[in-house]
Amino acid sequence: MPYHRYRPYQDRVHVPEPSERHWPSARIERAPLWVPVDLRDGNQALAEPMDTARKRRFLDLLVRTGFKEIEVGYPSASRTDFDFVRHLAELTASGAVPDDITPVVFTPARAELIERTFASIDGLPQAVVHLYIATSPVWRDTVLGRDRAQVRATAEEAATLMARLADARPGGRIRFQFSPETFNLTEPDFVLELCDTLTELWDASPDRPVTHNLPATVEIATPNVYADQIEYAHRHLARRDSVILSVHPHNDRGTGVACAELAVLAGAQRVEGCLFGNGERTGNVDLVTLALNLHAQGVDPMLDLTDIDAVRAVVEECNRLPVHPRHPYAGDLVHTAFSGTHQDAISKGLARHAKAAADAGIDPSQAPWSVPYLPIDPADIGRSYEAVIRVNSQSGKGGVAYLLRTHHGLDLPDGLRPGFSSVVQEATDTHGREATPDELYALFDATYLAPGRDAGPVRLGEWDAAPGTDGDHRFDCVLTVDGRTTARQGHGNGPLSAFADALARAGIAVDVLDFAEHSTGPGTSGDAVAYAECRVDGRTEWGAGRDSSVLAASVQAVLSAVNRAHREGRPVR
Repeated sequence: MPYHRYRPYQDRVHVPEPSERHWPSARIERAPLWVPVDLRDGNQALAEPMDTARKRRFLDLLVRTGFKEIEVGYPSASRTDFDFVRHLAELTASGAVPDDITPVVFTPARAELIERTFASIDGLPQAVVHLYIATSPVWRDTVLGRDRAQVRATAEEAATLMARLADARPGGRIRFQFSPETFNLTEPDFVLELCDTLTELWDASPDRPVTHNLPATVEIATPNVYADQIEYAHRHLARRDSVILSVHPHNDRGTGVACAELAVLAGAQRVEGCLFGNGERTGNVDLVTLALNLHAQGVDPMLDLTDIDAVRAVVEECNRLPVHPRHPYAGDLVHTAFSGTHQDAISKGLARHAKAAADAGIDPSQAPWSVPYLPIDPADIGRSYEAVIRVNSQSGKGGVAYLLRTHHGLDLPDGLRPGFSSVVQEATDTHGREATPDELYALFDATYLAPGRDAGPVRLGEWDAAPGTDGDHRFDCVLTVDGRTTARQGHGNGPLSAFADALARAGIAVDVLDFAEHSTGPGTSGDAVAYAECRVDGRTEWGAGRDSSVLAASVQAVLSAVNRAHREGRPVR
């Protein structure tokens, strides 16, 4: 790799070394102001930019989700964007957009484009006009062909025009925003010079603050460097109480979320980004991930993401781009465990969570969350537990048992689980795909239930069990063993021991070593399922039975174990 062609960031821009960093020990205790830029920055990164209908649907989603400041377009860039802002003005006048929503419009530092931008927002009761100009040396030299003084003069001329146009609309509440584009590649002293100049020119005050947005236009350094840059600005900007310090990280190094979080720790009050991170190149920072990261830390994200799949569906339709199945929080597979060890931990964690909630007398959805491998409760964002555990050849006994319990009401005893897990693994290895809950039940039925019901060298015909005298039980039955049918009677201290005695009289030695039973539904509404571990002629096997009668299910479980002990066709005697 020709790594020698590239220079470290520190060789290009000098960031003053702080005498003391505050951000490493800071904590995020409240959500910043989230500002989605999907309708502008995200839109201009789409192969098929949104039309008015798609933009309107996206806007409605942003409003429902709880965003209060929304960048709605780049009105001077295209007729579509201009028309959408005009459409928004009409919606606002009709009451279709809530009064507490502040639209943001984006403009470069050119007079004719600023005038068209102000024309687009005519009739909006409030708006933020966002001015930008590239400021870093490589952009000044390569793109603009201007030195620092010329860039500053251009910015001042544009800001003066904006102030004049805003003053001409005394009824409209217009605030200003400035982005020194490529801030993270710009000399820190020049950033302060530009921002402080515009803060004074726009006469910012605490009740009419200016927003200074410091973008990582192209991510070029580790997140700690961006945090240092933001903290430097936070601590040195003039009229700090009249400035909303905003950040706009991109994701070129794959650390956009980290940059945004560290920037907030460093003093940023506002974060611009896109839902699920759409944007130029590798994208803008992902606001959904940022918000749910706060949620996972016990901080109110101030957004409604309780139906993450509905949010994702709108974004995918409007952007015509899929959200990756491994995308944090929102992907189809992010709450799914295939690994056996993961499944076992999750299954045990969910069971413990349910028990702790029951012991505390509170709803599980309100109980403190602490489940292995799941940083948040999937139910918080509208996900069911059905997709949490899925079974393939990598899965283990815990995941198999979890799916049978949650989907079919079977609570497999611990001793039975390893044997059935081996059956599942062999099946999934053979067909090379995951097994659905219904396929798992079909495997369980064929492996454990069928041998006690209608398959095997030992068959049970008509039978009757009844208590005798002195606690004795009698079991009368017709047994078919290797094709020979005889009537048998057994005695014992219970119906199963009496059945075992009847089998012994037919030449089959059976000891019931372990037994469990439960209902598949509440009360008497579900079938009974019984499990029996038996030693049959010296061989130990589990069997299972299912019936509306507990006794019938128990008898089937013992018979299943007997037949499974001879499942390879060996003669019973």
